[in-house]
Formats: sequence, structure tokens, C-alpha cells
Amino acid sequence: MGLRCGIVGLPNVGKSTLFNALSNAKAEAANFPFCTIEPNVGVISVPDERLEILEELVNPEKVIPTIIEFVDIAGLVEGASKGEGLGNKFLANIREVDAIVHVVRCFEDDNITHVAGRVNPIADKDIIDTELQLKDLDSVEKKIQKTEKVAKSGDAKARAELAILNKYKEALESGKNARTLDLSKEEKEPVRDLMLLTDKPVIYVTNVEESAAVNGNKFVEEFKEHVKDENAEVIIVSAAIEAQIAEFDDEEEKEMFLDEYGLKESGLNKLIRASYSILDLITYFTAGKQEVRAWTIKKGWKAPAAAGVIHTDFEKGFIKAEVIKLENYQKYKTEHACKEAGKMAIEGKEYVVQDGDIMHFRFNV
Repeated sequence: MGLRCGIVGLPNVGKSTLFNALSNAKAEAANFPFCTIEPNVGVISVPDERLEILEELVNPEKVIPTIIEFVDIAGLVEGASKGEGLGNKFLANIREVDAIVHVVRCFEDDNITHVAGRVNPIADKDIIDTELQLKDLDSVEKKIQKTEKVAKSGDAKARAELAILNKYKEALESGKNARTLDLSKEEKEPVRDLMLLTDKPVIYVTNVEESAAVNGNKFVEEFKEHVKDENAEVIIVSAAIEAQIAEFDDEEEKEMFLDEYGLKESGLNKLIRASYSILDLITYFTAGKQEVRAWTIKKGWKAPAAAGVIHTDFEKGFIKAEVIKLENYQKYKTEHACKEAGKMAIEGKEYVVQDGDIMHFRFNV
């Protein structure tokens, strides 16, 4: 399954700097390239040391990592929900992504003018939120009108849906994002087809000055407090540092540079981990002489659904899954040795795939 994240933010918050740094990022190894498939879309392969371990053990013809697509979404102005500026394009692009990466400015710099003349990440966030909320409110109100007609006829299902829709309407009218509503998956069903913009998982990237890259600053602390009830990820990144890291070809030089700032990893890696966390994703692997490959799935998926990511026939004709844990593969070195040692499990349709599983599927169509 593909993973697509949209990068949003007001002018001069560091959104484009961050995207350009991602675009130019030299991956952890030659196997992890970045490419741009459109002027505003980049695809980066996800670094994963487990792939490197499997590559050494299996010595395949090729290694294929999993990927994340980053979209530098068109700028937004107040009135976007009514089509002002690039509003319609902005909102359409957000609707297509799995998660929103919302960059907020948490640094002061007299040389970089703020669109509102002051540094206030909470106010910046609220501008974009308001436009998304207005668009969602419009979608919800239109569905309420349709549902009310059915509910008046005595339809019990429609009455239940109407109650849920009104909860969303009330939240949006009070300036809250849809994702803040504490509802079950079943309760959210009436709005699933609306693809609400403020219901999408969000990662807030607090863009700080270089000296605050490790621990943040007062703006970051205030912002974290403001969004604590949103069930969102908040990460600290210095886009200026990321732009410099992107210039390094040598891994050792990159690590030395990070060490100078007291950083254990790049902002890109933070963003990748946050994306997997907020979307509840895990990785499993297939390993053979032709290729070693990483596959992204939702946490909690059972074996047939995981097999379906490779090909729909694998899911339709699923018979069983042969599963090896990475630590056993490392210990016994080969698939055959793992099998001989009783470390290859044979799992059926109810098996819940675990992060890091090495899997081989048997199927019949």
C-alpha cells in the first residue's frame, strides 16, 4: 500500500525549505533514492536497517524498500474554502493524502517576513484549520439535508446517522477539527464517504532555529499544549539544518554534522517514524534470491490481507503463510536452516502479521 503525505503551511513558515530538503536528501544507502515524479511530488524510499540485514543474509539480485510520497501542496489564503486563491486545488490535493504534515513557524528571523507580521504558530495553525473546517462543515451540512428527509420517514438508521452528523456539525461550528471527536469506527461510518479534511491524521512539524533543534523553544512548548487533545504527532525540526544535511553524500560526514548539533537522527527520519506511527503502519518482508522487499500494511491486519498487498490473487487464494522472525533468520542464516530448527511457523487465515515478520505465502487461484 502506498503512503502519501501532504505538506501544508502558510507562506514563510519553512514548508518549501523542508520539501526541497527532502527532495535533495541523500538516502542512508544507495538503495534508498529519492525522486521527483511531479514538480511538487517526491517519492522517498524508507531507510530500514532490517532490509540491510536481510540483504547480507540472502544476497538478492535487488532490494526494494517501501516508500512514502510527499506532496508540497499549493499555498493557501483565507477564503480557500470558498475557492479564493488556489483554494480549490489546495483542498482537492489534501483530500487525496493519507496524512497531513502541517509545518508551523517556531523561529524568529527579521530577514524572513512573516505573512502576518509576527511569529505565532498557534494563530498560523488556526488560519489553515478554519478553512478546512469551513469546507468540512459545508460537506456535513449538505449530507444532513439529505439524511433529514429520510429520517422524517421513520428510518431508524437515518435517524442514528443524523445524530452523528449533528455531532460533527456542532464540533466544526465551534472551531474544532473532526479528528477531536471521540467516536468509534462504526459511529464514524456516516461521514466516511465525505473524506473530511480535518479528520485526517496530522503531524505538526514545528520548524525551529538551529539552536533549538534538540529541545525546541517557547513557541514549541506553547504549541504542544495547544494541540494536546488532537491525537496528533508533534515533531521538532530545523528546516535550515535539513537543507544542509541534504548536501552531504557521505554518511559519516552527515553523522558528524548531526553530532555537532546534538542530534541523533535527521528530521526526515523523525518525519518517517511519525508518519508510520500516526497511520498505525508496520512493515513485513519477503526474502528470496530475486529480491528482498519491504511491504507496508496496517497494524492488526491478518495474513490474507497482508498477502493482498503483493497481489489480489494472493489474498483470494490464500492457503497459508510461512513466517520467520528476523532474529531467527539472523541466528540460523538461511530459510532452510530456520525450517530445520523449527523456527518457521505455518500460519493460517487468522494470523495477525507482526512488524518485521519475514513471510512467504502459499496460495491457489
